[in-house]
Amino acid sequence: MILLKALLYFISGKGVYDMAIVYALLIIKGKKVFADVPAKLKDQVKEVLIDMEVPELAAD
Repeated sequence: MILLKALLYFISGKGVYDMAIVYALLIIKGKKVFADVPAKLKDQVKEVLIDMEVPELAAD
C-alpha cells in the first residue's frame, strides 16, 4: 500500500522535484550519470546540480 501511494505521488507530478534531488545525489555519488536521468526530470536535475555548485556534472 505504501508503495502504491509513493508511486501515485510521483506520477501525479508532486514528487518530481524530490526525484530530481535523488537523481542529483546519485550523480554526485557517482552511481548515475546525467545521461541516465529521464527526459522529464533533466531540467530539474540540472537546476539542482547547479544549485549544489557542481554544474559540470549536468553534461550529457
